[in-house]
Amino acid sequence: MAFSTQDSDEVLSEINVTPLVDVMLVLLVVFIVTAPLLTNSIPINLPKTQAVAPVEQKDPLVVSIDGGGKLFINKDEIQPDLLEFNLQAAKAKDPDVRVQLQADDGVNYGEVARAMASIERAGITKLSVITAR
Repeated sequence: MAFSTQDSDEVLSEINVTPLVDVMLVLLVVFIVTAPLLTNSIPINLPKTQAVAPVEQKDPLVVSIDGGGKLFINKDEIQPDLLEFNLQAAKAKDPDVRVQLQADDGVNYGEVARAMASIERAGITKLSVITAR
């Protein structure tokens, strides 16, 4: 008979994690199966409503300043001193009027600031400045 001469008191240098992984996978499956049941566990009778059409957005006024400093409202050229008057008339028709301001990148900043001041004096508070990406 051959007996082993090796010492069996050696310390294991690694931990077997296979049982731990098995338990974690079982717990994961249990949570995945029970999670949908928890969300609908409270019975609530929700009220019924009528479908409502979304609020229709009106097209904004587009104030443009080209490279030569000319002013346009929706592609119609106007004199710079009439900008405020035209915007006040537009605000009188629609108090919630929106204005989009776009200017050529070569335009003097002072002209853009004057246009913004005219928009503010006209009482328009919804202003967007359009730029290129």
